[in-house]
Amino acid sequence: MSPRRAIPSIDRLLERPALVAAIIRHGREAVTDATRRAADAWRAGASAAPDETSDRIGAWIEARAAAELDARIAPSLRAVINATGVVIHTNLGRAPLAAEAIAHVGRIAAGYTNLEYDLDAGARGRRQIHGERLLCRLTGAEAALVVNNNAAAALVTLAALAAGREVIVSRGELVEIGGGFRVPDILAQSGATLREVGTTNRTRSADYAAAISDRTALILRVHPSNFRIEGFTERPDLADLAAIAHRFHLPLVEDLGSGWIGLEPPLPSLAHESSVVDSLQAGSDIVTFSGDKLLGGPQTGIVVGRRDLVSAIGRHPLVRAVRADKLAYAALEATLALWAKSPSRGAIPVFDMLTAPVAVVAARAARLIDYLKGGAALTCRLERGASTPGGGSAPEAAIPTALVTVTTPHHSAAALHERLRQATPPVVARISDDHVVLDLRTVRDADVEALALAVRSAAAARSED
Repeated sequence: MSPRRAIPSIDRLLERPALVAAIIRHGREAVTDATRRAADAWRAGASAAPDETSDRIGAWIEARAAAELDARIAPSLRAVINATGVVIHTNLGRAPLAAEAIAHVGRIAAGYTNLEYDLDAGARGRRQIHGERLLCRLTGAEAALVVNNNAAAALVTLAALAAGREVIVSRGELVEIGGGFRVPDILAQSGATLREVGTTNRTRSADYAAAISDRTALILRVHPSNFRIEGFTERPDLADLAAIAHRFHLPLVEDLGSGWIGLEPPLPSLAHESSVVDSLQAGSDIVTFSGDKLLGGPQTGIVVGRRDLVSAIGRHPLVRAVRADKLAYAALEATLALWAKSPSRGAIPVFDMLTAPVAVVAARAARLIDYLKGGAALTCRLERGASTPGGGSAPEAAIPTALVTVTTPHHSAAALHERLRQATPPVVARISDDHVVLDLRTVRDADVEALALAVRSAAAARSED
């Protein structure tokens, strides 16, 4: 019998067990189309079947069609192993949540909540109260507001306090960060007018004072994010800037971005990072920052500061468009509760990764090398290196870490990295000097064995090699 005549009819194929089950999940039309495509692929020579019997061909088509249908509805958002050493990796979802935050999200997601219901009054309440008490306790602010990200926090702050008026910003702070986010664009969208002062590298207190007019709404200070200017530079102290703003009865707003609450003593890796507490104590009236960066919580934008200004921001119509949902509030409150108790801060993954002694990371790297011994042809070396906080915070910080460099005769570094990205779970690393480099600071203890399995599988020679 010829190969083409050995292919069962579509109707016969649809009676096979996997495709009967697929019809229930996907519908008959979708399964029929997928089965036809699988049959066409077999005819085109894509089959790996060892013979041409009708049953073996039918099984091959059945498996291919079922796999296509399952892949079509599989989630595109997947968990990955971050072996880059960038603690807050924006492309990899920024901060992983603490177990307590995950558990609280599960409890809140499973049923109804008091998101906008006042249980004491038995009437409609305000979602803005969730997290406010803890945020005020941790930062010393009078009031707080939560929205869906820091760009939104900056946007609604400017829209509420400065629409139709001027906002004074140093030219050295008109930054662009990842994803094309530009401070001038946010100002324009808010309805405020940008008033630039100073130069790229030097802005003095007098520059701000000279720019103030009856059209001035506020002075804006912007975190430099993921770059720094060195050499012939000048930037006013925040307290000096606050003094100028308050002399003219203007609010001082700081877009802090990174979300570092501030600790005493400060973490060595963040010794030069501006904190929310420091900003408020220096005289800022409003501070905006991210919840999913150094705070280690969910994606949120947080506004803290003077009660009258926070209230005005909270009443702006844009707040509804950018509000946080119940899951974000749940994760945020649980994360803030961990910050509020010093012994529990190590349960926040970002805090743990930033503070883990290099000896702990080196022990994790040694475990990985032990797992890799005796597998595919691999050359592994334990080396010292540096991790980075990431997320646009502390760009000058270098945290001592332990690296495992991997090479194999079967694949170039680029090819090996590509195969790691296709593993289950995917592994994202970095390449240096034609080596794949795995930074164990950002790999959880629980993921070391899975990382080893992914490396061994990726390093194996292809069957056709």
